[in-house]
Amino acid sequence: MPLDMDWVMSLTVNRSAVERRADTFTKRRTVKKEFQAAYLIRAIECIDLTTLSGDDTPGNVHRLCAKAINPLANETRKALGIPKIHTGAVCVYHQYVAEAVRLLAGTGIPVAAVSTGFPAGLSPFKQRLEEIHQSVKDGAHEIDIVITRAHVLRGDWQALYEEMQAFREACGEAHVKAILATGELGTLTNVARASAVCMMAGADFIKTSTGKEPTNATLPYALVMARLIREYQERTNIKIGFKPAGGIRTAKQATEYLMLMKDELGNEWLSPHLFRIGASTLLADIERQLEHHLSGRYSAFNRHPMG
Repeated sequence: MPLDMDWVMSLTVNRSAVERRADTFTKRRTVKKEFQAAYLIRAIECIDLTTLSGDDTPGNVHRLCAKAINPLANETRKALGIPKIHTGAVCVYHQYVAEAVRLLAGTGIPVAAVSTGFPAGLSPFKQRLEEIHQSVKDGAHEIDIVITRAHVLRGDWQALYEEMQAFREACGEAHVKAILATGELGTLTNVARASAVCMMAGADFIKTSTGKEPTNATLPYALVMARLIREYQERTNIKIGFKPAGGIRTAKQATEYLMLMKDELGNEWLSPHLFRIGASTLLADIERQLEHHLSGRYSAFNRHPMG
């Protein structure tokens, strides 16, 4: 849709109110026993299982894909009485896209590629566009792009809109997730305005962080972004997805984000086509919590390797 500057400039956020709401939310909303297990199973289906380290190797990607296909031990899955499940996606650097696509062929698990000079987003613009083209050519179903934070910090919303529009066009049929790097945008008002601009420019998802910033996903950021998704839907009747990423390591955190989605956006945002969690170590703790639900005992983390 065209850039609506009146809407963008009307957006302001009361930080203290948002932080108070996020703080009380975790105290008012809890799930126990079989309901907690159900939330955790759904969390597995919404995970973008990720490896984005400087020491990534083809072996790491092979193990990641194997884990995405079989995220739970067969005995645990059967004891829970659930059919075969898999994670929402696998997320890798561009150079591993083709291999991940080959390994996941026929599984229904999409491959997401981080692009556009991830994580800083400061590569030359033409180079960032070429990264997208190459990732799509290699078979990536989803592209996680990073915006230029300077556009937000300077309040240059037209430049951000045009950049996001160019990224959307370069992605073609692939879904595009716009990473805002919320911890580097300065204010919650900037987070709200950047969310609105990226959605207007064609983002399919808005995402909190690269996972490389000092502050990554938090419930206050998620609350602001969820409210903007809701307002955008009310204005356009278009549903935009949300992806918190970075620092989400425990089953409890995953459950909190799912409950926030249910409260703010409704049950439809409890499915992988509209909600993802970017994580690399979260799955191990979810496995431990599900085993505890079945046996009453916690297993060691080393019993739940990547794959």
